[in-house]
Parts: sequence; structure tokens; C-alpha cells
Amino acid sequence: MNNAFTPNAARPPIPPGIKSSGHQSVFKILLAALAVMVAALLGLIVLALIGAETGLVELIIGLICASLPVPIYVMLLLWIDRYESEPLWMLATSFFWGALVAVFIAFIFNTGLSIMAAVATHDQQIGENFGAVISAPIVEESAKACILLILFLWKRDEFDGVLDGIVYAGMVGLGFAMTENVLYYGRALQGGLGGLTVIFIIRGMAAPFSHPLFTSMTGIGLGWARQTNNGFIKLVAPVLGFMLAVLMHATWNGSATYGGTAGFFAAYFGIMGPAFIVTLMVVFFSLRREGRIVRQFLYPDFQNGFFEPEEYEMLCTIRGRMGMSWNALKTQGFPVWRTRMRCNQIASELAFHRSRVARGIGRNPNLAQEREHSYLYTLQELRQKLGYRQKGPS
Repeated sequence: MNNAFTPNAARPPIPPGIKSSGHQSVFKILLAALAVMVAALLGLIVLALIGAETGLVELIIGLICASLPVPIYVMLLLWIDRYESEPLWMLATSFFWGALVAVFIAFIFNTGLSIMAAVATHDQQIGENFGAVISAPIVEESAKACILLILFLWKRDEFDGVLDGIVYAGMVGLGFAMTENVLYYGRALQGGLGGLTVIFIIRGMAAPFSHPLFTSMTGIGLGWARQTNNGFIKLVAPVLGFMLAVLMHATWNGSATYGGTAGFFAAYFGIMGPAFIVTLMVVFFSLRREGRIVRQFLYPDFQNGFFEPEEYEMLCTIRGRMGMSWNALKTQGFPVWRTRMRCNQIASELAFHRSRVARGIGRNPNLAQEREHSYLYTLQELRQKLGYRQKGPS
């Protein structure tokens, strides 16, 4: 494979059909604006329903308590995506789908199914237990999985594998948990600050990753399906991932519903803890896989002299990338650090683009070639800013 960039080559012409028409752009903007307004409306409806149950003051305090730790958890989640950071708009879409749309869907269906179960059994407690253990896991995981499936099918060039599935699923779960916590904190505050403190410690500090962890199973299943060439796994992995998400969610809710405090801690240390450790192991091996992709698909450029040996080796490891970025920040300041980070990102996007092409993902060869040249030209410009001397192929 010879994808090395020739510095003196003329920029290739843009193939026909790649540029979007003005009408298409306007349509996309209008569609995006409509989606934002609908999502915001659904979120406001959910907050109004929560406020009707808890009271306005409790709603405001609950919203503040639920929102405060979210930036920390988002940063921790995004830190694992070291090689190819996901587009900000896709991360935001995932988060706000969980916080606004999925919560609304879950509220409507869970409430309706709980009422139906209570009426059918003439027992309100059975209805509540059914809602917590049966309805909630299925409805909530389905609502959160919808956006993952949309991104999986629609943005094939950004949903590359298991790690991407975990990141998008984690964002959906964090958004969902934030809005759900508004209700729990508001209810707890009705019993005094002591009750709020206990619930905040349990939901906000001890188990903040419960929803992201559940939905990550679905994300892992979709990511595995994307990165494998095995047709059987492509079909089965997403289904198994979703079923595992529902099962873990049901077990977690069931432990609190039927086991009390002892059941909660048993599930926490016996299920959630090990599952979290296993997920971290999946992240570790996924990062190693991505490092191998970068090494393999940037190697032709290294061979042809585009990358210097030291830069190429550092681009292929997380430690090397962090070292280059830190050195740029320490010695040359924030603007050069931003350029270095951007250069690292584009190099990864080039490698993953080539990997997708090699695996047959993407049906338009002209568009693929144009994207290849675009990445290479951008890399040339960034590396010139960083002081690298461009070399032609050997």
C-alpha cells in the first residue's frame, strides 16, 4: 500500500458529488434545529413533571447537585479515547439524547407499564416492583440504545470499534443518570439535608457509572460488530450486548428492590465492581488495538520519509503522544500545544480511515481518495507549523 504524501504534488480535484448543495445544507441546518427544539421540549416536560412531584426549590437544588459532578465524569470518560477523539457534536448529541429524550421515553413508558401492572394485579407494590425490575431495564436500555444504533448506522466513519461504542454509550448513560438524579435528589431533599447527603453519596459518588456501565454493554456489542469481519459476530454481538445491559440493569435494580441495604452492597461489590474492572480491561485492549492500527497504516508514510522515526514511534503510543503534547506546551506554549494535539488527531484519523477502506467500509472510492488527500494536506500544514521539514518519498 503506497499512500505516502508527495509534498510537491498538486492538490487533487474534488470529485463530483462530494460538495453539498446549498439546499442540502439548509435542510440539514433546519433538521438539526428542529431536533434540538424537540429534545429541549421533552427535557422541559420531564423537569416540569419532576418539579410537580418534588417542588420548585427541591427541583432547582436537585438539578444543581446532579449537574455539578458531570463535567468531572465526562472528562474521565473522554480521557480514555486517546487516539481518535470523537466529534464534539456527536458526543453532545449522545449526552443530551440521554438527558432529554431517553429520560422522557423512559418516564412515559415506565409510568404507564407500572400502572398497568398495578391495575392487573390490584397491588400497587407489585406495580412499582415490576416497573423497577422488569420495565425500567428494558425501556431505559432500549431508549439509550436508540442513539447508539443511529450513530452506528449513520456515522460509520466515526463509530470505528469497541472503544467508540464505550465512549458514546458512556455519554448517553451520564446524561440519563444526571436527569434521573434530579428526581432522586429532589425526593431526598423533602426529607431534609441528611437524606440528600446520603443519596448524593450513593448515586453521585459511590455509583455514578451505573447507567454508563449498563449501556456500555450495548456499545461494546455494536463496536465489536463494527471492527470484526465475522458475519455471525456482526449479527449476534449487538443483541448479546443489549441483553447483557438489560440483565445487569435488572439485577442492580432488583438488588435494591428486594435485597435492601445488604442486597445493594452485594450487587455493588459482587457485580458492578467486577463488571467495571472487566470494562476497563476491554478499554485497555481496545487502546492497544488502536495503537496497532495507527502503527500499521502510518507505516507507509514513515517508510517514504513523511514522518521522522522518532515522531512516528511516538504517534503509535499513548505515552509518546502525551510526551509530544506536554513538550510542546512546556517549551512553546498553548498555541503550539493545540497544533501538536491537532496533528496527533489528524494522523489517527488518517490511519483509521485507511483501516476502514482496507476492511471495505465505505462504498465510494472517489470520496475515500479525496478524504485521504485532505488528511495528508492537513498533516503537511500542521507539521510545517511545528517546524518539521517536509520530505518526498524515498
